[in-house]
Amino acid sequence: MLSIGNSTSPTFFLTGVPGLETFHVWFSIPFCCLCVIALLGNSTILYVVITDSSLHEPMYYFLSMLSSTDIGITISSLPTTLGVLWFNARAISLDACILQMFFLHGFTLMESSVLLAMAFDHFVAICHPLRYAMILTNSRIIKAGMVIFVRMLVNLMPLLLLLKRLSFCGPNVPSHSYCYHPDVIKCSCSSVKVNSICGLVALILTSGIDIPCIFLSYMLIIKSILSIASPEERQKAFGTCISHIGAVAIFYIPWVILALVHRFGHNAPLYVHTLMSNLHFLFPPVLNPIIYSVKTKQIRKAFYKLFPNTKW
Repeated sequence: MLSIGNSTSPTFFLTGVPGLETFHVWFSIPFCCLCVIALLGNSTILYVVITDSSLHEPMYYFLSMLSSTDIGITISSLPTTLGVLWFNARAISLDACILQMFFLHGFTLMESSVLLAMAFDHFVAICHPLRYAMILTNSRIIKAGMVIFVRMLVNLMPLLLLLKRLSFCGPNVPSHSYCYHPDVIKCSCSSVKVNSICGLVALILTSGIDIPCIFLSYMLIIKSILSIASPEERQKAFGTCISHIGAVAIFYIPWVILALVHRFGHNAPLYVHTLMSNLHFLFPPVLNPIIYSVKTKQIRKAFYKLFPNTKW
């Protein structure tokens, strides 16, 4: 796939924090700390769900998928970002750029699908509790995981293949420390109309579907909860959704803002692009384990078993 197109692969020069290059080493300290927190937190949740038999339920299977995608997003952006911040290693070929985009955008698209699947899980658990075990069987969860992966490939592969038809005349200087599709196509000196349309279609077919479906699920969930007579049961039902609502908010809000900045914020300072991209790709992996550890009682109990001498 990567050999299709121009025989001479162009080179891109990634960007750290524009205007503050002399402080890159200092910026790498909080970046590394956040990456370590993200990797440790999500790996711990993944380990806890796998090893604790009491968590072998659909909700926690989806949570383990979420943690896996967060780990993938963190690892995908880590090598080039540290290379820029530590060694000023900015050069990257188009083929390597496409490879990084496959993993970075791929895990991002899969996380969007996982959040939708988790919303459906909450909908069934609250609105149809008696049919929960019948609807969300292990085989259907496996099929859902396969659909999530295939959906990612169908939406992402055309974007990456279309990049090989573009001409890059230089200087090819994206505004991030990793390869981001809308950022890369701006460097092209040929027409990117087809690439932009394909990117917009992919965005509509992912977040454009997932966000309304999640919103609809919670409208039905709220309607079902309000019909419950007991205030204690209402509070308990709402409590089961808080973690997922937080995960949805910290994932979609920076993503939508970043997409809008790239499409309409052409006159915005470069550090705005850098800030929003870091918020989008770092905050969900860092905050998701914290949110689920604090708000989910079963996860906290599993942590107690894993770290019995730790004060929580």
